[in-house]
Amino acid sequence: MAYEKVDVTIIGAGVIGLAVAAEVAEEGRKTYILEKNIRFGMETSSRNSEVIHAGIYYPRNSLKAETCVLGNILLYNLAETQAIAHKKTGKLIVATDATEEKVLEELIERGIQNGVGGLVILSREELKQLEPKVRGVAALLSPSTGIIDSHALMRYLVSKSQGRGAVISYISKVIGIEKVSEGYIVAIEEENFSFVTRVLINCAGLNSDRIAEIAGVNVDKVGYRLHYCKGEYFSVSDSKGRLIRRLIYPVPQSDDTGLGVHVTLNLQGEMRLGPNTRYVDEIDYGVDESQRQPFYEAVVKLLPFIQPDDLQPEIAGIRPKLQEPGTGFRDFVIHHEADKGLE
Repeated sequence: MAYEKVDVTIIGAGVIGLAVAAEVAEEGRKTYILEKNIRFGMETSSRNSEVIHAGIYYPRNSLKAETCVLGNILLYNLAETQAIAHKKTGKLIVATDATEEKVLEELIERGIQNGVGGLVILSREELKQLEPKVRGVAALLSPSTGIIDSHALMRYLVSKSQGRGAVISYISKVIGIEKVSEGYIVAIEEENFSFVTRVLINCAGLNSDRIAEIAGVNVDKVGYRLHYCKGEYFSVSDSKGRLIRRLIYPVPQSDDTGLGVHVTLNLQGEMRLGPNTRYVDEIDYGVDESQRQPFYEAVVKLLPFIQPDDLQPEIAGIRPKLQEPGTGFRDFVIHHEADKGLE
């Protein structure tokens, strides 16, 4: 049987898959991007805080630290040169007692080791000068943290990819991957279509472990099995949603599963709270209204002007995590699978 031949195929049209495509696509190199949904970025890439992080929290020399710190610089530069809406809001990690204040010292040391610039610890008085409505005994200021229009970013990456000749195929769920001498036979569920690609790149997000498994990787043996971590958001009423100007975060807990319910802003200056962190077995984007009270209790320590009635359910997202509940830090996996016979 004669198959259509492709040079590079990327599975997943979220922000990572699109960014990869924008770099690897070029004239004379046939590049496919396969996406199972009806359009790009419908899952993790569009259901998040849209924050440009600085790289404070991650262990030194981890991929998460290295890519975050460099990515912060590159992303602001890209947004500036391509007129992608963004704002360098700055961020405050706020301590509410002496114990949390000690954690700020640990965080600033880790951030400096990771190469994050401009970090400074503020006293109670300095915090009040910057954010009069925020309550705390001290805060860590991260001036390079900000927000970006994630949809505009993805639209740019789609345009760049297609401008370099890449083809995006939506409603194209991968159901088969077979290693052959020429590369990989990729089978698509819709229309029972298969083709051969020389290079196959797995950027399937929430389904990246399933794709690895289809390709022949024993995901449990090598530690690639994903665990779904749900995060919900509540918006804050307009009357109070513009009382702060920066992102406000609590001091993180020690379990590494999330950064705690925090206060984010969108590019219109509107405030929302989230995400929380709950491991789930299924992908479900509903927001549990019973979480309103826990959200209120989590944030009222920092924002005493908030009342439960100010909060309205907004969106939810699912984070694909290698880290299981109750276990420690797990880094990104960006790996060439030649050691598993998948060159």
